[in-house]
Amino acid sequence: MTINCLGQLIDLSSPKVMGILNITPDSFYDGNRYNSDKLILAQVEKMLRDGATFIDLGAYSSRPKAAEISEPEEESRLLPVLQLILAHFPDALLSIDTFRSTVAQKSLNLGAAMINDISASTVDEKMMDVVAAHQVPYVMMHTRGTPQTMSTLTQYDAIVKEMLFYFSEKVAKARSLGINDLIIDPGFGFAKTLDQNYEVLQKLDLFQNLDLPILAGISRKSMVYKVLNSSAEEALNGTTALHMIALMKGASILRVHDVKEAQECIQLYDAFSNLK
Repeated sequence: MTINCLGQLIDLSSPKVMGILNITPDSFYDGNRYNSDKLILAQVEKMLRDGATFIDLGAYSSRPKAAEISEPEEESRLLPVLQLILAHFPDALLSIDTFRSTVAQKSLNLGAAMINDISASTVDEKMMDVVAAHQVPYVMMHTRGTPQTMSTLTQYDAIVKEMLFYFSEKVAKARSLGINDLIIDPGFGFAKTLDQNYEVLQKLDLFQNLDLPILAGISRKSMVYKVLNSSAEEALNGTTALHMIALMKGASILRVHDVKEAQECIQLYDAFSNLK
């Protein structure tokens, strides 16, 4: 299974790492940590050195009950950083974490390689048109509502069945528009209770029936640290444990804060799974 990023074919038969770079002041884990050009470039260099295939840039915090920001503010945070990174690392494959089509359009015009949309075009129906026009990979995540409302929208009759139907509809629409490279993200922590997150992880292999790469975004989330009665800062070991489960259940991309540890997890998974 491969995806095409700016003419470069990325083979996902061995899982890949997507490093997170939040350029927001209110991220649940690293808010305001990368608030200067020097710190941004140092972190990107570290993630690339540690084995990240993709860097995911986000300028709108999607944590539960995060503050709404305007489109101009999102652009003012995001676009200069995108240009800065590509000026210093022109071969970097940058994913843009946004649900706004105009932000995606401007980012792709500047050289971004992928769009990561937490709403899968539900918030902005023009998003898929933009992705189709640029023929870049499109990550479609499952959620309900918005970051401000999603924690109240956790009522499901059969969560995995409903998610599979959701993705089937999204995939059909994307294919009708000519989008070739699709990636699905179950949306751990988005409109899901703690138990529901673990049910989705337990049944993650069922999403392979969609015959698309699966992105797992578990890194340092509350589904880790609430079970351990700790915090996001203390959740690396727990994150690694769940990453291995996700890999064994079929995840192709790990979206992470800690690239080195995730890459080591993949190396061990590859060694295990490639035994004859």
